[in-house]
Amino acid sequence: MALKSTDLNSDGLRSKIAGRAILPGEPDYDAARAVFYGGVDKRPRLIVRAANADDVARVISFASESDAELAIRSGGHSGAAHCVSDGGIVLDMRDLRSVGIDLEGSTAWAGSGATAAEYSLATAAHGLATGFGDTGSVGLGGLVLGGGVGYLSRKYGLTIDDLLAADVVTADGELRRVDAEHDPDLFWAIRGGGGNFGVVTRFLLSLHPVGTVVGGMLILPATAPLIRSFVELADAAPEELSTIANVMPAPPMPFLPAEHHGKLVIMALMVHCGDVEAGQRAVAPFRALATPLVDMLRPMSYPEIYPPEDPAYHPIAAGRTLFVDEVDERSADAILDHLESSRAYLRVAQIRVLGGAIARVPVEATAFAHRKRKIMVNVAALYERREDAKEHQEWVDRFAAALQRGPVGAYVNFLNDEGPARVRDAYPKATWDRLVAIKRRYDPTNLFHMNQNVPPD
Repeated sequence: MALKSTDLNSDGLRSKIAGRAILPGEPDYDAARAVFYGGVDKRPRLIVRAANADDVARVISFASESDAELAIRSGGHSGAAHCVSDGGIVLDMRDLRSVGIDLEGSTAWAGSGATAAEYSLATAAHGLATGFGDTGSVGLGGLVLGGGVGYLSRKYGLTIDDLLAADVVTADGELRRVDAEHDPDLFWAIRGGGGNFGVVTRFLLSLHPVGTVVGGMLILPATAPLIRSFVELADAAPEELSTIANVMPAPPMPFLPAEHHGKLVIMALMVHCGDVEAGQRAVAPFRALATPLVDMLRPMSYPEIYPPEDPAYHPIAAGRTLFVDEVDERSADAILDHLESSRAYLRVAQIRVLGGAIARVPVEATAFAHRKRKIMVNVAALYERREDAKEHQEWVDRFAAALQRGPVGAYVNFLNDEGPARVRDAYPKATWDRLVAIKRRYDPTNLFHMNQNVPPD
């Protein structure tokens, strides 16, 4: 339900919050409603940049009482644009970004508006880290709740495996400290169940000793044998090494010779956390697969894996996420064939070998239940004209179907606007049934539905 100006004036919300309430027509309204992905032009009736947990509670109560659609924004990276409402309220968490480090306890309290890069820079000053994803500008509020698959996952597990507690404002406006002993069902649900159960204002996360890593970018020519060999090496590598292999046409990057621009390559991003000499040994077999077109693997501080980002970059994208049990010869051939058949200006098959610490956590321990899957693949097409969406989505869907090996599944953080059936793909039946029961208890009216939604019935 869209809000009316009279609703806002009579409620007097602006006078009750410590943060800022931004209305249409105000100077920074357009910047405040902008999100990472392009082609999104939603116009919320009210944007509240919360300053503290009390603000969060007041906005939740206001949205509930006025029957307004409520969107929660952290970093603004939702592929389905769930972080902005058209005609409703946006609760913007970006100003809750403090990071407080307890060196003695090897933990950190982090506001849900902090980004992965901000947090990693703060903790790296002490030789410590928590594993997040592969993009520094992603906000913790969305990333953590879905799982968190990144450069430290094989060694230390998903981000949710480092989540010790969280401050959560539920639909009734109550601020709860949840952990393994307090509201344990809610604590279980927010570790993989997304934003369905409340608004997290801050997270308590474990820190690990991560000093100098061996990491960076390695670009190899893309052939079917090389794709298969890369995946095999990544699976057999020490757990300290996590890899992301992007098979794609090479962009016109200044450090890549021009004759390779537009040709299919394996653009690998790699991090080995541990002894530097051991890291050099771990990456050596990848370097030996073929003569590298670019070799930027080197000792570095961990936050350097997050390069600077262009704030003006707002891609329009179609994507599909899936888990597979193998990347065989047929898969490798399909990757090359499909990448050659698209008109998108950038298209990619991203391959992440999992295992290690991820797989050692029991499946039932968290709402992320894909612990035993070996590989996560994401296929995507980036394009320029919104009217071409159907063409590129159909290509993505065909591509994903050609790669599927093993049971169908999905990583909730990488779902786009794909419908309820795809949300169900993110959770096995037992997990789904438990999530529904918890949703019914903490959000029976589905106030928090601007997400990959688990309905209460």
